[in-house]
Amino acid sequence: MPKYCLTLDLKDDPALIAEYERYHESIWPEIRTSIIDSGITGMEIYRFDTRLFMIMETDDSFSFERKGAMDASNPKVQEWENLMWNYQQPVKGAMKGEKWVLMKKIFEL
Repeated sequence: MPKYCLTLDLKDDPALIAEYERYHESIWPEIRTSIIDSGITGMEIYRFDTRLFMIMETDDSFSFERKGAMDASNPKVQEWENLMWNYQQPVKGAMKGEKWVLMKKIFEL
């Protein structure tokens, strides 16, 4: 199973961070469906201060291009992404408009 790790920052505001975490306690059903339908079989998000770290496990049908196309054509996903952007900010080195940035694996035991 392919695994991907991504990172993103939250805005440095404790109230916004708490609200962001509340949204993730129970994501919208349409978002859960879009994640699963794209070939993502497992997803975890961790936070340290304002830094987020996501681990995604996928099946062989997953690709970032396919997921992006699916998301672009799904109004509920677009609504969610626009809402989440109120809490998120790009990490240093992210491309303009880029949210989650793929991390490079540098070690494995």
